[in-house]
Amino acid sequence: MRLNPVISSVVTALLLSACAATPPEPPAASARLHLQLAPASLGSSLSLQQHLTVERAGRTDDIDTVLEIEPDHLDLVGLAFGQRVMSLHYDGKELKTWRHFMLPKEVRGEDVLQDVQLTLWPAAAIRAALPAGWELEENDMQRTLRLNHEVVTQIDYPDRKAWGGKVILTNLRYRYKLTIQSVVTAP
Repeated sequence: MRLNPVISSVVTALLLSACAATPPEPPAASARLHLQLAPASLGSSLSLQQHLTVERAGRTDDIDTVLEIEPDHLDLVGLAFGQRVMSLHYDGKELKTWRHFMLPKEVRGEDVLQDVQLTLWPAAAIRAALPAGWELEENDMQRTLRLNHEVVTQIDYPDRKAWGGKVILTNLRYRYKLTIQSVVTAP
C-alpha cells in the first residue's frame, strides 16, 4: 500500500517528539516499556490526519501527519519540509522502519509506536501488556503511566477523546511534550 504525504508527516512528528530529548543517563533496558500491541487490539480501523506540536529542550516544532491503523497493520509516514523522513509499518509481529539519514539517531520507531499506542489504544489492552512494575491509571480526561510508582508519561485528553480532538502527551523521562490535534478521515 502506498501512503500519502500526510501519513509521512505523522511519522516525522511522532519520531522527532518521541526520542529527541534523552535523559542524562538512558534508562536500563529493563526500565524500557517496549509496548508493541497488535493493531487488532485497537478494536477498530482508524485513519487520522494530525497536526503535532513537539516541545523539547526549549524548541518547538510543528508537523502535519497521517496515521492508518487496520486490524492487520499500522502505517505511519513522516514528512518534514516536504520530504519523507521516516516510514513505519507494524503488522503486530514485526516493526519495519525507514529513516532519512539526517534524522537524529535518538528518534526510534519503537518509541513512536509506543506513543501512538499509549495515546490511542484502550487502557485495558495496554494494562494487559504491561510488564511487572508498570501501571496505567485512567480517568475520562487523563492517563498516567508509572514505573515503580514514578510517573513516566502523562496523557491529557482535553476533548475527552483519544482521536478526533486534542491530546497532550508529556514524557517526563525523555523530557518532551507532544500536542496532537487529530481529525478522523475514515471510520
